[in-house]
Amino acid sequence: MCGIYGSTIRYTEEQVKAKLVRTGFRGPDQTGQQRFEASTGQEVIFGHNRLSIIDLDPRSNQPFSYENRVHLVFNGEIYNFKTLKKDLVRRGYRFTTTSDTEVICASYLEYGENCVEHFVGMFAFVLFDSGKQCLFGARDRLGKKPFYYYHSGNDFEFASQISSIQLFNPRLSISSDAIASYLAWSTVPDPNSIFNEIKKLPAGHRFTLDLGNGSFINEPYWDIDYLGKDTYHGSYEEAQEYLEEILTDAVSSRLFADVPVGVFLSGGVDSSLIAALATKTTSEKVKTFSVKFDVESYDESSYATRVASHLKTDHHVIECDQKEGLSLIDNFCHYYDEPFADASAIPSMLLSKYTRQHVTVALSGDGGDESFIGYRRYNIGLSKTLYSFPYQPRKMAGAMLGVLPSYNMQTIAKAIKIKDFSHYYINSLTHINHEWIKSEFDYLNVPEKKYLVNGTRNILERISNFDIKTYLNWDINTKVDRASMAYSLEVRAPLMDHRVVEFARSLPTDFKFQKGNQKRILKDILFQHVPQEIFDRPKSGFGIPFGIWFRNELREYVLEELSETELRKIPNIDIPEVQFMIQQHMDNTWNRGPFIWKLLVLKK
Repeated sequence: MCGIYGSTIRYTEEQVKAKLVRTGFRGPDQTGQQRFEASTGQEVIFGHNRLSIIDLDPRSNQPFSYENRVHLVFNGEIYNFKTLKKDLVRRGYRFTTTSDTEVICASYLEYGENCVEHFVGMFAFVLFDSGKQCLFGARDRLGKKPFYYYHSGNDFEFASQISSIQLFNPRLSISSDAIASYLAWSTVPDPNSIFNEIKKLPAGHRFTLDLGNGSFINEPYWDIDYLGKDTYHGSYEEAQEYLEEILTDAVSSRLFADVPVGVFLSGGVDSSLIAALATKTTSEKVKTFSVKFDVESYDESSYATRVASHLKTDHHVIECDQKEGLSLIDNFCHYYDEPFADASAIPSMLLSKYTRQHVTVALSGDGGDESFIGYRRYNIGLSKTLYSFPYQPRKMAGAMLGVLPSYNMQTIAKAIKIKDFSHYYINSLTHINHEWIKSEFDYLNVPEKKYLVNGTRNILERISNFDIKTYLNWDINTKVDRASMAYSLEVRAPLMDHRVVEFARSLPTDFKFQKGNQKRILKDILFQHVPQEIFDRPKSGFGIPFGIWFRNELREYVLEELSETELRKIPNIDIPEVQFMIQQHMDNTWNRGPFIWKLLVLKK
């Protein structure tokens, strides 16, 4: 896990060093930069901040050169690199390190651009092929690792985070459309960024940049099977057995490192399953970590402790109160260097901060809810019934409810008047009331909508597909990457192994969700290792009690930061409507905690 940087713009050595220092927290073990002369007369600059995980020897430092032809900067892990390496050795390739970095280079020489299809892992990399005089790069299938780039003519610049590109680049301008999207989605959706001129390479994409003419070709190499062509036909018992097999392999391969490894344990199904399989696949005592909140309704640490006790792990509980949370808010934007408003980023940062004192790598349970239909919002029975009624009668009912003085009724009226369930789902993710956002840009019309409106699969599978391509990619991966890398901690997610995701997409819906039993198949695997009674409780998210803090300990902070004077500094908002919504929160008539946090982040 590291931070990568590169450019064809002729920055000085000191300027490149400053760009690497800005995101040095991503890789504190070694910083390197190197320049290569292209035959076109251009200079290719590569920079790298290394967090040493595999092959700690300096021989694996980056930028890395192989066969004096391929020069590479790489962020992430290739979990099947040992298998790939054996095959490449049989094909005549030689290796001088025990790292996965060198395997990427040899794989590229053997398979060309198709090398990415051979990788099982999380990655973002760029290599300079001096033979072809091009740059080739890729981002992993699920978007675990970030990749930002700037391209204008022959000028190309890329990095793990925007702030490295932003330094010394005077040609950047804030995107008002991106701000509107952020206000709706709480993050800036791919492929855009907060700057008009900087883009994100979408998940599952690769690119080639011709250094001769500056042409940039960007194409997908992987996608989920959202059309339902690959359908599993075996029995439930066979599916359960096979899923446990590939999950065990995913966990086992992610436990490999030359540094200490632990597991995030919330006490929920996903993280408990990862912890259970980790204890099953290693003879060493597994270290586990959880967060304890000072607000009881948000605290699940007791469940994590029960799971840890059963699995006999070396368990650590990290306490979080409003003072600790506030201290992290002050530095939040230094690590999340474009607007990002998932409040669970704060406990994620706290968890990473203290976990890093014990281990360098942690496994997480991210990805289970999206692939195996686990979120509470997937209980759509009532909503599905409502949207089965004809549109015109619903529209009339909504118009009548809309004239009532009750804010609740007006919100329900807006929901009823939405055309169909697919559009309702997008509106529910971004909150029904958009009247406070002032923008001509259609921020809800994202390209990923095709995964939701495609009619060949049932609605549960469609919203699951949509969440994998949007919420998991845009939100969860961004949150975890920045929170963990802020403290130089690598986080690995076995449930986001593309083999697990592909298998989950092929399964019949009732294998995952049957009569209200969500994540059915994951639970049945888990209950072979941990007693079921520990999990007989309502599902809880990894949240933070901002709503309570904003009304109490942080009330004055909020009112000062979001005064009318300060609100005027925020574009694309209706100030009177925003003030009304803030007052709703302070009066305890409506929980506007996420909304307030969104504004605070943007203002920072």
